[in-house]
Amino acid sequence: MSTVASTSTPPRGRGAAKPAGRSGGPSDRLRAWAARGPLLPALVFLILVTQLPFVATLVISLFKWNAYYPDERSFTGFANYQEVLSEPALRDSVLTTVLLTVTVVLVSLVLGLGLALLLDRSFAGRGIVRTMLIAPFLVVPIAAALLWKHVLYNPEYGLFNGLLHWVFGDGAAQPDWIAEMPLGAVEAALVWQWTPFMMLILLAGLQSRPADAIEAARIDGASAWQIFRYLTLPHLRRYLELGALLGSVYVVQNFDAVYTITSGGLGTANLPYTIYQTFYQGHEYGRASAAGVLVVIGSLIIATFALRVVSSLFREESAA
Repeated sequence: MSTVASTSTPPRGRGAAKPAGRSGGPSDRLRAWAARGPLLPALVFLILVTQLPFVATLVISLFKWNAYYPDERSFTGFANYQEVLSEPALRDSVLTTVLLTVTVVLVSLVLGLGLALLLDRSFAGRGIVRTMLIAPFLVVPIAAALLWKHVLYNPEYGLFNGLLHWVFGDGAAQPDWIAEMPLGAVEAALVWQWTPFMMLILLAGLQSRPADAIEAARIDGASAWQIFRYLTLPHLRRYLELGALLGSVYVVQNFDAVYTITSGGLGTANLPYTIYQTFYQGHEYGRASAAGVLVVIGSLIIATFALRVVSSLFREESAA
């Protein structure tokens, strides 16, 4: 009996487990802070380079501040925001930004989906083709814009007009692409650069499809279109949403292509370029800061939806 009692009673000492529900002591808290310690320098750096400049911009947006008249600086509250929202040039730039973003994102998604469907098949040299298709996304944005402006669009020595001359001879039309289709020229450059990004996201979604469901559909006699319509496309819905949201976050803030290709002329000035003009050419610091804050708020709203889509993707993957 004594042996049974001794084995059934848990020993008490240093190795004994702590009772459930009791909070950790000071040593546990010290260990937790020691684990977080290496992250503190990165957190401080992130606050210094992102949050403090944003707070400064927010404060400046509440002042009437023109660099040409520094002595007339005064607090105006939300007057700059009212002026920004009522300014015709800004309203036009908002419409241009929306049109540019919607066009680039939708076309990039469609082209990226087509390329992802092709790369999802097995063929010789698929790795080389995939690497070549990814390359445009790795080009520096300002370099990509210069490439399109001078190598492709130039009416005298550009590749597009050279191809027209080579195909149709001396009487071929030699259009000035940027002057005749300015917004389309910017959109084409951005689509070229963002299609590989969409392709990568959708290709990852295609490779995560349940193979047994696809095989069962083929055995039941489903056509390729029916498999795509009723199995592949619903599975890619979250990936399409993620690509659209992440692409929108970038294109809304795009400045390089507009500045390099058209310099904001011919109706291509989007919101970031208008802020640039207000700040560096008009020297209206308060008004430019207010417009910048509005852009940040819009980008945060889009990014919030993107993070929710990402978290839902992770939940679906873990549930599967």
